[in-house]
Amino acid sequence: MIDCETEISQGRRFAFGQNWHQFGQLVDEERITSARRSLELALGTTDLTGRTFLDIGCGSGLFSLAAVRMGARVRSFDFDPDSVRTTQKLREEFAPDTDWSVCCASILDPDFVKRQGKADIVYSWGVLHHTGSLWKAMDAACGLVAPGGTLFVSIYNDQGLESRVWTEVKRRYNQSGPLARRLLLSGSVLYLSRNYPARALLNVARGRGPASGAVPRARGMSRKHDLVDWVGGYPFEVATPEEVFSFCRERAFELRHLKTCRGGLGCNEFVFTLGSRADG
Repeated sequence: MIDCETEISQGRRFAFGQNWHQFGQLVDEERITSARRSLELALGTTDLTGRTFLDIGCGSGLFSLAAVRMGARVRSFDFDPDSVRTTQKLREEFAPDTDWSVCCASILDPDFVKRQGKADIVYSWGVLHHTGSLWKAMDAACGLVAPGGTLFVSIYNDQGLESRVWTEVKRRYNQSGPLARRLLLSGSVLYLSRNYPARALLNVARGRGPASGAVPRARGMSRKHDLVDWVGGYPFEVATPEEVFSFCRERAFELRHLKTCRGGLGCNEFVFTLGSRADG
């Protein structure tokens, strides 16, 4: 398996970890609270005491931290070493001396996956579609859920032709230099803000590009860093809600929570429970 840094240097992968490192500097109690509330809403509980939580592609570590705050025993891993370092720093700052381990690994590494124990909650928000092999990654994630446990994933929505266009934008971004990347970001701001063109043009003219990341958005995230992640996020795959549902149902998972992006751009969010058929 080619390592993350080689893929980035070859223009085959976005430097997700660098973006998460910048976002990590914004993490505070307000963002942690927002992240925790989003977990509580999707999982239907405020207490994870005694439960294991596996964070696949931990990014900044924000949601691993939220799970720790809910009482879970947490294991986090990411393919990008910069993400791992950012998560470790977050752990040291906000949750020292807790039952939270962090390591660098890939969900596509079968030897690593085999060494992992089952988890009560397997969490992977906006990650599996960036592995370069979405369905292989989904299958591995499903296999890590303990009997009666929970799978919480979000996958980019398939918009047909528009998704194919965005794939090309992302590929070009990662194969381009700094100037071309800034142009792609600015063009994406104008396109995504097409319902508010005057505001978008003013932001671009002022050199601000995407809106400031200082004010937390949903899930405690940052609009600025989410936009950079969106434009640069490559590899990039998509799926319809029906495809995700059918894939998981074939593996004995039952849908418990669904939040879609209403057919638009973004991620569809799924929470599944591993049903009784998995034991038979």
